[in-house]
Amino acid sequence: MLVGASISKLLPISGLRTFATSSPSTSIQKRICIVGAGPAGYYAAQYILKNLQDAQVDVVEKLPVPFGLVRFGVAPDHPEVKNVINTFTKTAENPRVRFLGNLSLGKDFTVKELRERYHAVLLTYGADQDRTLGIPNESLRNVLSAREFVAWYNGLPGFEELNPDLSGRTLTLLGQGNVAVDVARIVLSGVDQLKKTDITEYALEALSRSNIRKVLLVGRRGPLQAAFTIKELREMIKLPHCATNWRPSDFHHVEECLPNLARPRKRITELMLKSLSEQNAQTDSRGCFEPIFFRSPVKFNGTDRVQSIDYVVNELKDDRAIPTEETETIATDLVCRSIGYKSISLDSDVNFDDRKGCISNVAGRVLKKTLTGSDQTIDDIEDKHEKGLYTSGWLATGPTGVILTTMNNSFGVADQICKDFHNNVIRVKEAKPGLELAGKHVVSWNGWKAIDAEECRRGAEKGKPREKIVKIDEMLSIAGGL
Repeated sequence: MLVGASISKLLPISGLRTFATSSPSTSIQKRICIVGAGPAGYYAAQYILKNLQDAQVDVVEKLPVPFGLVRFGVAPDHPEVKNVINTFTKTAENPRVRFLGNLSLGKDFTVKELRERYHAVLLTYGADQDRTLGIPNESLRNVLSAREFVAWYNGLPGFEELNPDLSGRTLTLLGQGNVAVDVARIVLSGVDQLKKTDITEYALEALSRSNIRKVLLVGRRGPLQAAFTIKELREMIKLPHCATNWRPSDFHHVEECLPNLARPRKRITELMLKSLSEQNAQTDSRGCFEPIFFRSPVKFNGTDRVQSIDYVVNELKDDRAIPTEETETIATDLVCRSIGYKSISLDSDVNFDDRKGCISNVAGRVLKKTLTGSDQTIDDIEDKHEKGLYTSGWLATGPTGVILTTMNNSFGVADQICKDFHNNVIRVKEAKPGLELAGKHVVSWNGWKAIDAEECRRGAEKGKPREKIVKIDEMLSIAGGL
């Protein structure tokens, strides 16, 4: 699971207010544009529709299809997590919402144009670039990112030709978050378990020929700092015909820390210790999952392709990984970095923090370009933020948390938008024309429904929930015009 756990109901958000419907004398509708049709965008739209009864919302998306990381990030064997799409669909089909697909910020429109045509603009286009290690030979063949690998098997347009080389025996995942565990599970799962999911057919075929039998999950800190969650770990260690091998030396003094751990960390640590105690009893294994702690990669070795990785051995001080003089070299045939995503700036008019990889903001309100968010508070930025310009989701916070985290953040920012309308921070003086669509091939919600129906039809022929279409031109042909 890449972006979060399944959500069966919406949790109450403390501190959020519901505003009454605007006065009947108000004739001008509040026009709001949301850039990005992923979880952050649709959760914000949901909240705005509920709390601004005279608001019209346009959701603009660069792809012809909606749902962002729920469609392209959630693992194919986690269909329950994708049920949140039902909530987004209900929002999208509200008559006060328009989906405008196949429109790109920086190509088809600018933030300045949006601000001229809408009363409020919310940027939620996410994080679709990789953080890199910056170590020697990182450009060797077979050194990929987990983001690329996930995009490949989930059918994100532009990654269908990735063709990861699965002919070797060992895959190394650098990073120990849920994204890395997803990749490990998909690679070590039997094809019979995957062929009834919405994994792309080309990925299924490649995985059926894969020779990968061992997956190393390498982290720079220890078991008590591991970033994966208990659900993902439990699925991994229960994977049929796959042994889990821990290094006992990584768990020195871990058990004695249990009484002082917070309950979530205590539960996942107990699960690791239980798995460690049972690993010698594992039989009938065709694959092997090996978590390794206290290691930081310092160099990739190989000529045209990676053959091994040099690591420095770390020790912990105040939960920080401190390198020692000890090193270790471990052979591998394929590497996937899983050390985080980052956002990029798509418009030079927006205050973007390149170091943090997100838009400079306070509580979702975008700061003017001369400011940073480090020492600002919501009370002292009334004249310092770009009135009517907001951001939420990973673009605002950095790539942290799960879907529930994004929901809470987006509800909070949407609440701020509602407050700013209510308090006349955003002045609604005249009707706004909305985005100029003339001459653009825009995919409407009905166009997406046509794509959706065709994907489901193709999937049904193969006993799958859907077979994703990965070519933009084919999507546009099926969708037709606006």
